[in-house]
Amino acid sequence: MTESLNSELFLRHVLPRAAALAAALTCLSLFSCAVRAQTAASTAAPAATPPKAPPAESTFTIGGGAAVTTRYAGSDETLVAPLVAAEYTHPSGFFIGTLRGAGYGGGLGPVSYSAAISYRGPRYEKKKDGAGFGSGSKYLNGMGDVKGSVTGHFSVGYSVLPWLDLQVHTEQPLTKRENGAVYGLGVSAKLLDDGKDTWVLSAGANAGDAKYLQTYHGVTAAQAARTGYAVFTPKSGFYQVEASASWQHKFSKNWSVLGSVGAQHLVGDAAKSPLTRRKTTPVAYIAAGYTF
Repeated sequence: MTESLNSELFLRHVLPRAAALAAALTCLSLFSCAVRAQTAASTAAPAATPPKAPPAESTFTIGGGAAVTTRYAGSDETLVAPLVAAEYTHPSGFFIGTLRGAGYGGGLGPVSYSAAISYRGPRYEKKKDGAGFGSGSKYLNGMGDVKGSVTGHFSVGYSVLPWLDLQVHTEQPLTKRENGAVYGLGVSAKLLDDGKDTWVLSAGANAGDAKYLQTYHGVTAAQAARTGYAVFTPKSGFYQVEASASWQHKFSKNWSVLGSVGAQHLVGDAAKSPLTRRKTTPVAYIAAGYTF
């Protein structure tokens, strides 16, 4: 098999969910073992990378590393969390794994597309740590837990130039629909690809409906009574912008190492939320992978 672990795939699906892998890894099913689990840094997928095209033959990738993120969107508590990744991809376009869930992706000319069923992990109110994993925060005490939900992910990418891609995507809750939906757009530019080293700059923006903003950034009257925060009812709209630089080095057709550094910045009502203690959050990861 010729395809190594892809840095853009990690950038889009792993970095914003690094802190949530703790909760994901405690689940028993493949879907809930790190499929888009989200509790800490960001509760929406970045829009910086177009859907991944299927390989010429079946591949299976395993990888691991560590990420720096925060305990929840708007938190000022830095967290270093382990990363675990595994994904199988079939030439037909079918894929299943911890990065994208289970679904189908393909392309037609410069257009690529992807549809998948995955999982948005819970956000806990109480701070929990153990074995390098962590979730929750003392600043969420009294807010109540946000339960996880099965989600549908749909994305479309367009290659404007061989080195420039655009993307739009959405994440729709299939269960716990009160958690809300996410919509995003992004752009990525490949600065270098010499066969061994690949450098990519990415930027994106995410928007949420009123349910999403209320769930992750709002404060109800009942929550205000328990926490002392002021009642806050955010409106739908853009809540986050982000930018990152990612790098991948291929040691062979099977082994690769990859990393990324970037920042996520809350905007709009999310930035005004009583839960927001820091608007701009640095995020980073380093990982190694083996594909066969």
